[in-house]
Amino acid sequence: MRTSAGLLLFRHTEDGLEVLLGHMGGPFFARRDAGAWSVPKGEYEPGAESAWDAARREFREELGLEPPDGTAVALGEVRQTNGKVVTAWAIEADLDPATVVPGVFSMEWPPKSGRTQEFPELDRVAWFGLDRARAVIVRAQAAFLDRLAEHSP
Repeated sequence: MRTSAGLLLFRHTEDGLEVLLGHMGGPFFARRDAGAWSVPKGEYEPGAESAWDAARREFREELGLEPPDGTAVALGEVRQTNGKVVTAWAIEADLDPATVVPGVFSMEWPPKSGRTQEFPELDRVAWFGLDRARAVIVRAQAAFLDRLAEHSP
């Protein structure tokens, strides 16, 4: 079973609760909006590191920034359609998306071309109100938004 862990930043604004999501980088998501945004997260090996440590490490790798301090709200787990189990925590913090320096990954592109290209892990990061976030986030991760809303009136 593949496992991932991540941190969902949230803030209270005059327009209500907002969450910080990342748009998945690479050619498969370049022209997609709905279902192409995610909690900043990444894979880890249970037993080799805790989900909490992985969530903080992946925040650094995905966003190029230190994870904020603050009280973490456990959002539990979801199982995505690809079978991956994602564990997430929410932390109240403000972050300027312009400060993000995303990590990169390499893959053969175009397929079967023999050429390797680098792509950002997240090609953009943005704040969303909960309704808009539900429209663009990976479907299974919408449960994290609902759980956060229950904790943050």
